[in-house]
Amino acid sequence: MSAPAVGTVGGPVGGPAGTPAQPGTAAVLRRAAAAEWLRLRTVRTTWWCLLAAAVTTVGLGVAAAADTADPGGPGGVSAVFAGEFGVLLGQLALLVLVVLAVTSEFATGQIGPTLQWTPRRGVLLAARLTVPVVVVTVAGLLLALAADATALLVAPDLGLPLSELAGSLVGVAAVLAAGGVLAVGLGLLLRSTAGALASVFMLQLVLPFLLASFGVEWMEDLAELLPGTAAVWVMLGEPEMTAGAATTVLVGWSAAALVAGGWSLLRRDAA
Repeated sequence: MSAPAVGTVGGPVGGPAGTPAQPGTAAVLRRAAAAEWLRLRTVRTTWWCLLAAAVTTVGLGVAAAADTADPGGPGGVSAVFAGEFGVLLGQLALLVLVVLAVTSEFATGQIGPTLQWTPRRGVLLAARLTVPVVVVTVAGLLLALAADATALLVAPDLGLPLSELAGSLVGVAAVLAAGGVLAVGLGLLLRSTAGALASVFMLQLVLPFLLASFGVEWMEDLAELLPGTAAVWVMLGEPEMTAGAATTVLVGWSAAALVAGGWSLLRRDAA
């Protein structure tokens, strides 16, 4: 009886001789995340979106905070108002960045080669979710800090208590992360840059303010179920909501969008 054949070094245990070992999930995820980061930082639209977010967050945030420091202003706020108010507007440029990062390959047809390079769609989903969401969250936090510091320089009377700063940054991170996940989910579900951008803008900005402006009770109740309203509450404490309600709305919309978008990437054809 002949001895069993011994596989070559590097082949899987019990597999055919010469078969290369398949990379683990962690290795594939690192490779996919690196590719996403490379793609994100080497396109001009990323830097234009960041520039627009910086101008909006710092410029409008500082202007709003300085106005509150004016003797004729409402008063009663600290310099963290600059970052919070600025992020509410500047987040739209950051969400555009996320949508473009997710949908651009569907528009150009490059999603096919991407799926060939990373056939494990679950890993691709994790990388495509993590990289842009982390980028916009970190960028938003840095811009909020820049707005707070600039507002303090412009209007020293505002003050900048560390306890308020810490709470403000937590809120900024929560709003940006939830908005980023929402944008990723809608982008993967709709596979259209225009459609995803329109949906994000309607949910985050247009509908919350439009419905509340009519003064009709059921419209106001409906507006409170939208993620944009919850984001305003987290940043500015308006309208009248509880922390639990705002958290539920933000997490619920983000989770629902991610589940729908993830299903689309995992189950639908690339085309």
